[in-house]
Amino acid sequence: MEMIFIRHGQGEHTVNLPDSLHLTNPSLTFKGISQAGKLRTSLPLNAKDMLIVSPTLRTLQTASIWSAGIACQKFIHPLAGPRIFPARSNAATLPCDRLLDLKRLQSDFQNFIFAPDSSSCLWPEGINTLPEDGFDQLAEDFIGFCQSFKSRKVYIVTHDGTITSYRQKISNQKLTREDFLGETEWIQLVVE
Repeated sequence: MEMIFIRHGQGEHTVNLPDSLHLTNPSLTFKGISQAGKLRTSLPLNAKDMLIVSPTLRTLQTASIWSAGIACQKFIHPLAGPRIFPARSNAATLPCDRLLDLKRLQSDFQNFIFAPDSSSCLWPEGINTLPEDGFDQLAEDFIGFCQSFKSRKVYIVTHDGTITSYRQKISNQKLTREDFLGETEWIQLVVE
């Protein structure tokens, strides 16, 4: 199975650092909207693909623009949510990385479904501040969820720290923040 991790387009929370990190539910910027649209040609989807998206506004906007008009399966999954990398004890979730509440997800993103068996204990905090050992078990669960669909390709629209955490887990290589992807950059990992 191919897992293709895509970082969301430019969000409002990255424009005026560090103050912008305190925005709640930041949207894509105009540049981010354009970046998401370019994914349609650089990484085209088809109906056989599976798309999993972090429950944040900027990732769902990226995925919605990219997948518009494509009848692929589209899931919202908290295990694709923001993650601090590297993990730090006593870390706190910034307002820009809080998950959207369930009611807003249901009303604003009706063409996405909630991943089955996504643990209700992960709402609203998600995986952002989980210690490494707690994340490792949930990462195994997430990979198993992706494999359960027997899809050749699984696309995950998520965040730089989340991508790097899964990359490190899957590749068994030590990574750093220097390994973060840029906006709408992607990396393909093969999972047996």
